[in-house]
Amino acid sequence: MTDLKFTVSAVSTAKAGTKPVLVVLGAAKVGGAVELQGSDLLTPAQLGLIGVTGKAETVTRTLAGELSVAILGLGDEAPTTDDWRELGGAIGRGLNEVPALELRLPVTDVQQAEALLEGIALGNYAYVGRPNSSKLKKVHLVTALSVDAKALGRIGVVARSVREARDLSGTPANLLYPAKFADIAASAAETDGLKFEVWDEKRLAKDGFGLIAAVGMGSVRPPRLVKLTYSPAKKATKHLALVGKGITFDTGGLAVKPLGGMLGMKYDMTGAATVYSAIRAIAAAKLPITVTAYLCLAENMPSGSAMRPGDVFKARNGKTVEVTNPDAEGRLVLADGISAASETMPDLIVDVATLTGAARVALGVRYTGLMGSDYGVQAIGQAAAKAGEPTWHMPLAKELRSFLDSPVADLQNSKVGATVGGMIVGGWFLHEFVGNKADGSKLDWAHLDIAGPADNEGAAYGYTPHGPTGVMVRTLLSLAENLAAE
Repeated sequence: MTDLKFTVSAVSTAKAGTKPVLVVLGAAKVGGAVELQGSDLLTPAQLGLIGVTGKAETVTRTLAGELSVAILGLGDEAPTTDDWRELGGAIGRGLNEVPALELRLPVTDVQQAEALLEGIALGNYAYVGRPNSSKLKKVHLVTALSVDAKALGRIGVVARSVREARDLSGTPANLLYPAKFADIAASAAETDGLKFEVWDEKRLAKDGFGLIAAVGMGSVRPPRLVKLTYSPAKKATKHLALVGKGITFDTGGLAVKPLGGMLGMKYDMTGAATVYSAIRAIAAAKLPITVTAYLCLAENMPSGSAMRPGDVFKARNGKTVEVTNPDAEGRLVLADGISAASETMPDLIVDVATLTGAARVALGVRYTGLMGSDYGVQAIGQAAAKAGEPTWHMPLAKELRSFLDSPVADLQNSKVGATVGGMIVGGWFLHEFVGNKADGSKLDWAHLDIAGPADNEGAAYGYTPHGPTGVMVRTLLSLAENLAAE
């Protein structure tokens, strides 16, 4: 899939006799009647005759004189910046059979214009493993607003990074396994100028990554830990560490899932795909911040060598863990990754994971669960709001910490049989592996449980496709931008 070319000016490019250009107009319901916004090409009566309702994201094709036009529904209220991103997604998804679009839409500020174009880039997507039917190459926005080249370049970076996260997450597990993912990351590191380091199963055992090693014991495809480091040309004053859960397939191990629960478990490496794509975006944007990304990669399979309920393993930070549930494996690999990240004393650690089904029960499929230190939660909240990706702050309720008490180890990975606070208990487990600052207090940390929004099982909407969504890549890029500006 090629990148779209965006241009912005106050001059129309759609002229009779030139190459086909589809003109996109906006319609909204005003005072009970549907009318075009910022255009008089069609009257309200004509809009009524062709069935234009003004409902947000609906698209109607027609002719207006010699122009081929598409009428985009804008909704009943003036669109916000986030609304314009969603409306752009509808354009990118639904108007891709022509090579060029001209947008004559009533954006009122530069942020809205940028969100509109970003939405088009995000919506114009097809999984890399399927034929791409999109013919769209050029998009021209007619506006007096000034959108600079740097902003347009950022849109390209965002689109490529989210697309990559979606493609990786959608790749079947027989084609993407720990060693293969590590090879992909090594190639990308060479291209992007990132430092690359990998731990295979022998080095994991030697260097004390006992939990990643334990999760991968049951598979013939051994685990990997990948560390990518981006260092800016100029000395950075901030260091961000990203840790991603990369279970390339999750059967549940010896706590094997039923078939219905196992379908879609190729997506269990979406956290690793997210932080991998995010660090590449940060490097492409040349942000003045140091970033390390840890991809915690394993395949959770049942076999004679798989970890058993009741087994005890030692983590990278020296804590022992009783595995009471082999299907709560994501927190195990993240624990070693967070421990390793803590050793570098970053300003903020962010882990990303499709961690718990409880997150879907509590928050549905569009909100990301957010936990962590006050600073971590605030920083993520601001970045997510800027990106238009909804999060919900969940408290680390103190009474649930006891669910992790073990009679034979420092802690257990799950309270089997407990039905309350599953997302929070998972957060508490990860909290145990966040290292300390020099003064003894915990490093700043945020946990993102993307189990709900990582995979859209329903129909596409806005800029979100059916299947892998690439959620939180844009939030992490915004986070890095904000930290670099501090």
